[in-house]
Amino acid sequence: MNLESPKVNVEKSAQELFDLLTKMKNFEKLMPENIAKFEVIGDDSFLFGLKGMPEIQLKLKEKLSPNKIVLGAATDKVPFTLITNIEPISASSCSLKFDFEGSFNPMMAMMVKGPISKFIETLATNMSKL
Repeated sequence: MNLESPKVNVEKSAQELFDLLTKMKNFEKLMPENIAKFEVIGDDSFLFGLKGMPEIQLKLKEKLSPNKIVLGAATDKVPFTLITNIEPISASSCSLKFDFEGSFNPMMAMMVKGPISKFIETLATNMSKL
């Protein structure tokens, strides 16, 4: 299952946004309002839980400065990646888009498509809070 967030423009340089998004604690500012738990586990990992959903641990898998950050599920129980794509627009602004790639059976995909789409859209929309 592949999902994309809307592309948003951010009033920061691509490098500045990349640096902010490689610090795991900054993801707390991007989380939806219905967050039940957020915990930084290390320099490259955080755990979050939304009300009514199981907790998910994301781990930094790859970073390509200043354009790409790949976060992946820390366990193989629910295999997926969240890819952050950053494109420079000018010296002081850039655009950002999240791509979600997950391997789910058809029943699970049907159940999680809506909540995950809303989640990555919220992450993108909340970029202005950084």
